[in-house]
Amino acid sequence: MAKSPEEEHPQKAFGWAARDSSGVLSPFHFSRRENGEEDVTIKILYCGVCHSDLHIVKNDWGFTRFPVVPGHEIVGVVTKTGKNVKKFKVGDRVGVGVLVGSCKKCDSCQQDLENYCPQVIFTYNSLYHDGTITYGGYSDAVVVEECYVLRFPDNLPPDAGAPLLCAGITVYSPMKYYGMTEPGKHLGVAGLGGLGHVAVKFGKAFGLRVTVISTSPKKEDEAINRLGADAFLVSSDPAKMKVAMGTMDYIIDTVSAVHALAPLLGLLKLNGKLVTLGLPDKPLELPIFPLVLGRKLVGGSDVGGMKETQEMLDFCAEHGITADIELIRMENVNMAMERLAKSDVRYRFVIDVANSLSQ
Repeated sequence: MAKSPEEEHPQKAFGWAARDSSGVLSPFHFSRRENGEEDVTIKILYCGVCHSDLHIVKNDWGFTRFPVVPGHEIVGVVTKTGKNVKKFKVGDRVGVGVLVGSCKKCDSCQQDLENYCPQVIFTYNSLYHDGTITYGGYSDAVVVEECYVLRFPDNLPPDAGAPLLCAGITVYSPMKYYGMTEPGKHLGVAGLGGLGHVAVKFGKAFGLRVTVISTSPKKEDEAINRLGADAFLVSSDPAKMKVAMGTMDYIIDTVSAVHALAPLLGLLKLNGKLVTLGLPDKPLELPIFPLVLGRKLVGGSDVGGMKETQEMLDFCAEHGITADIELIRMENVNMAMERLAKSDVRYRFVIDVANSLSQ
């Protein structure tokens, strides 16, 4: 007979979990594995609330394993290390992102792209090597193999820096891979949410001209005066969209709802690149004529490997890039999920785990 989540491992743990597709989270006692020779045990200080967390607790994608403890934007402090751990010591500030395991042997892993490994193990809602379910950062502690733990720079604030472990790398990786970093080029950022506002900051750090593309005119002041965008384009205004046709070199599309790609493709110059990062629950329609007639590219990207994620954190520390956050206590996480579903957050909720999670 299978053991309960509270009994299958030796270390007692506590967090908040969703038990069914209602998505309602509540206190949850479970257990973590013992710290192995290659492992690091981390006391969790902060954990960001990602839109993927909302999809998983609602089982929108159809593969949730309940009960599920979400959270893959984790910042904490090392409390224990295995005897073979070389990179970290007790007291170090560290981060854990979207993945906690991979095969280490495939082509992707050999290229430091563990996130594309066919056997990738996600931080939560995944099966670990021992067959047990992984539980995420809406909890008091986590045990992670050293090679999937990140050094969190001292000059990055741990609360506002936490979303970089998913939102940050999700934007940084495609910008680097698709060459969207050439100073003076024009970047469009579609959607001004958790990913979009970080994309604006990366764009400016790379020396790009940045235009925010949004359906909401009320976000213009925020985009330009707070986040530093150079321009703002209301995508629901046909006249303004027509004027902007063929003016952008790249577009980062962060919209997670079903939406039309044709207007965005129209904004691109010859050889322009559109990279989609949002994960709508239904397919998007891709018109072919704009691609063929403009030699344009549509691509996608999924976070990044460990090496690139560390590079991203160091880049953020150098350039002072953090997420704009609303700090919440764990008991307010259901309210946060409801607001997130309505896109009512500027721009990322972060749970103050250490100061609010008690048994």
